[in-house]
Amino acid sequence: MAELDTSGGGKHKGGKIRSKKASTRVDLTAMVDLAFLLITFFMYTTTLQKPKAMNLAMPDNSVKTTQLAIAASRSMTILLGANNKLEWYMGEAGKSAPTVDNYGKEGIRKALIENAKKVADTHNGDEKLMEVVIKPSEHSTYENLVTTLDEMSITNIQIYAIVPITPMEVADLKTNKIYQ
Repeated sequence: MAELDTSGGGKHKGGKIRSKKASTRVDLTAMVDLAFLLITFFMYTTTLQKPKAMNLAMPDNSVKTTQLAIAASRSMTILLGANNKLEWYMGEAGKSAPTVDNYGKEGIRKALIENAKKVADTHNGDEKLMEVVIKPSEHSTYENLVTTLDEMSITNIQIYAIVPITPMEVADLKTNKIYQ
């Protein structure tokens, strides 16, 4: 609240007569209360950045099931190696030569798009039929796996699985020097 101090000069003790000076003192308590109310209001109504999470359904390892057969004509296998390198091949292991590639738009994404079109051409134009098997090695990083899963989402590959890598495929990674 505002107060007005109207105390005058020295007329009471025989001093000089001075003119009255009006000094104002503004009480800012209400302004501070309003500021804190506004800060509190904006803190409660502001949406914080939501965490970005990827949905990944992993099977229960305690239940032993038989492996499902994958048609070699529409399957692509991606082997995740060390040093941000990967290897991929179409069909069955050992029957087709693997291609060493990297991550990104000109790497695995380009391979996924091209192979999905090839599968679509041989299977009545349905690009969603391609199945991708992702096999991380012991020397690949978690970032490499997440990047590969992101590429599945970007290229709209709907059927993919993460499975353990076989010793034959580890030997192939060692041959191409992307397993350290």
